[in-house]
Amino acid sequence: MSKQLVFGHLNPDTDAIVAAKAFAYLQTKLGVEDVEAVALGNPNPETNYVLNHFDEPTPRVVTAVANEVDSVMLVDHNERQQSVSDIDQVTVTAVVDHHRIANFETAQPLFYRAEPVGCTSTILTKLFNENKVEIPAKLAGLMLSAIISDTLLLKSPTTTDVDREAVRELAEIADIDVESYGLEMLKAGTDLSSKTELELVDGDAKSFEMGGKTIRIGQVNTVDLDDVFSREAALVKTMEEENQKNNYDMFLLLATNILSSDSRLLVVGEPKDTVEKAFNVKLSDHNTADLPGVVSRKKQVVPPLMDAFA
Repeated sequence: MSKQLVFGHLNPDTDAIVAAKAFAYLQTKLGVEDVEAVALGNPNPETNYVLNHFDEPTPRVVTAVANEVDSVMLVDHNERQQSVSDIDQVTVTAVVDHHRIANFETAQPLFYRAEPVGCTSTILTKLFNENKVEIPAKLAGLMLSAIISDTLLLKSPTTTDVDREAVRELAEIADIDVESYGLEMLKAGTDLSSKTELELVDGDAKSFEMGGKTIRIGQVNTVDLDDVFSREAALVKTMEEENQKNNYDMFLLLATNILSSDSRLLVVGEPKDTVEKAFNVKLSDHNTADLPGVVSRKKQVVPPLMDAFA
């Protein structure tokens, strides 16, 4: 089988889906004949807004890959627990990512591009430029959307000057007003009324191994934290069920207000004192804590937890 699949992480966000499309397109321009961008889950409301805005088809969703290909390319992730279930049965030929490298190894050499920037689509913008491949206007709009999503309209502490330059370049190609479009896009992802509790806690969740513990961390964006925490009892029940079903030691839900750039943390499981140590907070009786200025799971949540669990 010569075909290759390109995909982002489980519970895909906008960057995971867009980066797969962008890298697949780049590969075809570089001479790779049979490559397809797929997804490891359905798009969330924000991503649906982006795909609809640019009249871009939703990628095919897969739950396994070894039944149809021998080789795959990964974007926006590298950790095994965040990838497809049978990743160990295929050869990974390329990775483009902006996260930490963990639980990842290969038997064969591969193309690996990782940079400490705010978004995988930022790295892909550089790859297009380095290979002198023109970015079509529609794809530029999609990639711009991914960067807006990952950096919360360039307000996240993960944002770098490289991201800002990519946004400038892509916005010019796509002819988009970043501020007005970006705010509408982010708001499209914050309508929580139609979501179940499981969709809220696990829709954007990732698992991490820390100090011998399995920690599940979900994040939901909102314009009003009270909209999330009015359902706190049901959220806690769902997180407890997920812990039991999947053998998670702890489930953390980070609710982020995209307008104020603040978050509130909900913790279910043990050891809670390690979470308190990580963020220098005292959890309330309801096992919540306000985290002013915290918006990035990658940069402001995972690293202090890793240190505390070490």
